[in-house]
Amino acid sequence: MTNRNDAPATGAVPLVNVPGSSAKKHEVPDLAQPEFPPVAQDPQWYRTAVFYEVLTHSFKDSNNDGVGDFEGLRSKLDYLAWLGVDALWIPPFYPSPMRDGGYDISDFMDVDPRYGTLEDFKRLVADAHERHIRIIVDMVLNHTSDQHPWFQSSRNDPSGPYGDFYVWRSRPSEYLDARIIFIDTEDSNWSFDPVRGEYYWHRFFDHQPDLNFENPAVREAVKNVIRYWCDIGVDGIRLDAIPYLFEEDGTNCENLPATHEFIADLREMIDDEYPGTMMIAEANQPPHEVVAYFGTDARPECHVCFHFPIMPKIFAALREESSRGIRESMAETPPLPKGGQWGTFLRNHDELTLEMVTDEERADMYGWYAPEDRMRANVGIRRRLMPLLRGSRREVELANALLLSLPGSPFLYYGDELGMGDDIWLSDRNGVRTPMQWDDSPGAGFSSAAAEDFYLPVISQGPYAPNAINVEESRSRPTSMLNWMRAMLKMRKRYPAFGLGSMTLLNSSDDAVLAYLRRDEQTTILCVNNLSTASRSATIDLPGMSGWHLTDVASGNPFPSVSEEETIDITLSRHAFYWLEVTFLEDEEEDE
Repeated sequence: MTNRNDAPATGAVPLVNVPGSSAKKHEVPDLAQPEFPPVAQDPQWYRTAVFYEVLTHSFKDSNNDGVGDFEGLRSKLDYLAWLGVDALWIPPFYPSPMRDGGYDISDFMDVDPRYGTLEDFKRLVADAHERHIRIIVDMVLNHTSDQHPWFQSSRNDPSGPYGDFYVWRSRPSEYLDARIIFIDTEDSNWSFDPVRGEYYWHRFFDHQPDLNFENPAVREAVKNVIRYWCDIGVDGIRLDAIPYLFEEDGTNCENLPATHEFIADLREMIDDEYPGTMMIAEANQPPHEVVAYFGTDARPECHVCFHFPIMPKIFAALREESSRGIRESMAETPPLPKGGQWGTFLRNHDELTLEMVTDEERADMYGWYAPEDRMRANVGIRRRLMPLLRGSRREVELANALLLSLPGSPFLYYGDELGMGDDIWLSDRNGVRTPMQWDDSPGAGFSSAAAEDFYLPVISQGPYAPNAINVEESRSRPTSMLNWMRAMLKMRKRYPAFGLGSMTLLNSSDDAVLAYLRRDEQTTILCVNNLSTASRSATIDLPGMSGWHLTDVASGNPFPSVSEEETIDITLSRHAFYWLEVTFLEDEEEDE
């Protein structure tokens, strides 16, 4: 049973684009560089940005062949600018056999024809920049498709120029301490190739052989791939699966010193040749290990690192009705180095990973959120946000309020701003990758192609079908999830403290009420969140803030001031939250 009509729980950053510099030597052949408008530079833009992940094949189809494309995405940039996102993360769009959603790449330096042409992509970048929206692309550095010409040459000509581009062994006897990532499909990290007559190493699927980063030619080839896309003008690179680049016998082959050396080399190259371009680390590891991917002052690495553990803690907190897990996760998160930022998210194109929870916590999460086997994938849950939270508008709003106010730059997933659903009957993780629902037409405004030609089918019936959930209707209804989300993004943008400020957890008399301060030099915001299914009243400690005033950010209404005991008493309805600006009276009187 869904209850998406629950009452709500509560009431532009300058663009940097430096497509190259005087040091740039690698021009895109035979293609004119687009001219971007001059804009103010802000090297810290990513710390206050809201990112939006968009799957090209499922967003908008411009030529009605059933597959979303660059021209379709370009036609919806005004919608994304209206929504208030600052950067688009576009997962792989390169030529691919599509056995792993495009992460099995067969050519790093082209686009898959189903999405359009390289010229189409360049127009997308240029038009996005005109709207002050940045473009982030995925770089899958660890492996290629087994259909990539590098691998085909390597297996057919072991003594040729690509013979050592992959990790080959006559026997599968090394690196046995490395875990198997896809435990439901793979039983070994080694596979035998009958053409070469040797085993090749792969940390992911057996059709995705790992590149051999011990080979300097591989490292240079990867750098040239990144140069190619930076020359086109992308604003950032998401480095997929980077903990696994190097191997060393007797280790788990993750986070090795050689991997960090290479990432630091990449950062040095990008800072030198493409200043202003940022790097995102996708390292599904605990934060105390991930923090190393920020590098050091002397050898910086990535600007943003994903914070994976906080995601399941938010979902667990909503079922346990307790702030304990979130508090523990934040307490275990190491400090950020200068200029670093966490990337946070609720959902994305992958499963909701449960790799970094205990066996007991994993069993609880499956019981709460994925009681049926087809709702699960690998070590995780393949559901979209709204159905994951039982269609509860209040829970979805609270989860988003946490995402937008906890430390880090939030990454939204296309369609979640509407409350789109999923299709658990589709294979693999395709259930959360169905077409964007633009209107209530048979093709959901995504495409006019015949239904059988769609890359993935539209959710055709039930409470999440296009006749119930679509952009057109949601934009016209002031109380819709979409308009609520847009208002939240505008509100967050008014307060850079959410991206740049410190976080202080506060004592609360009720464990179900999570309270913390977000603070920078200009602003202090008190965030109070009720994780319970019932109304709660709590006393919050605010040390040293006696007499300070509280104002609701959403409504502008005043709240009682902090008491002489340096506390406030606050009551919240179920799954409600407040963002309260805290100001000092004497400062206000002086201003008057």
